[in-house]
Amino acid sequence: MGERDGTFPPHRTLDDAIQHSATELSLAVEPVWVATAAIRENPDSALAGYCGLWAAPGSLESVDGALAGIRFAREERIPFFGTCGGFQHAVLEFARNVLGAADAAHQAYEPAAARLFLTTLACSIKGHAMPVRLQPGSRAHAAYGGHEAVEEYYCSHGINPQYEALLQQQGVWITGRDESGEPRILEIAAQPFYVATLFVPQTRSMRQTPHPLITEFVRAAAYR
Repeated sequence: MGERDGTFPPHRTLDDAIQHSATELSLAVEPVWVATAAIRENPDSALAGYCGLWAAPGSLESVDGALAGIRFAREERIPFFGTCGGFQHAVLEFARNVLGAADAAHQAYEPAAARLFLTTLACSIKGHAMPVRLQPGSRAHAAYGGHEAVEEYYCSHGINPQYEALLQQQGVWITGRDESGEPRILEIAAQPFYVATLFVPQTRSMRQTPHPLITEFVRAAAYR
């Protein structure tokens, strides 16, 4: 779900990363990019029939469309994966539609808003590869098969620490953190598959070594 930009590495590598995992699982998969404006107009029609939904990073034609797509995935229990901006929009959708915070905002869009659930990171991580510590018992930990991974970032916003506890109390599980304890992976355990990462795993996937989180997303979609 997003507007594909072939010059943007997290977009250019996304389709190939899905195919890497599909080959690993001996599956035939057809990735399709769905424009956020089309989702805004009619989520049911735009997203009907898809086995999994990925909220892509990058600039969007319609933020409301992206949020509608994420809500559709969550409410219909469709396997969901979000990366970078997809992570941020997953937080925003949850805040508005599960927590009931209709005025929940993102600093990049509404810098003067009163309830900023997404704010500029204290330290810039854009363009860096950094360690992520994984929570035992989580999908992420099981996928990686270990306690730590190194991942690449293209974003500059994350969860406002002021609202982290509230999000967790209502069902968002932070399952990956950086060395400073900042959230980098979130999951909703009650869903068949719902994982979002602030990093962009697709850029580190290779034909010989598919990315484990993407492989688990593809597996969940195939199971559905």
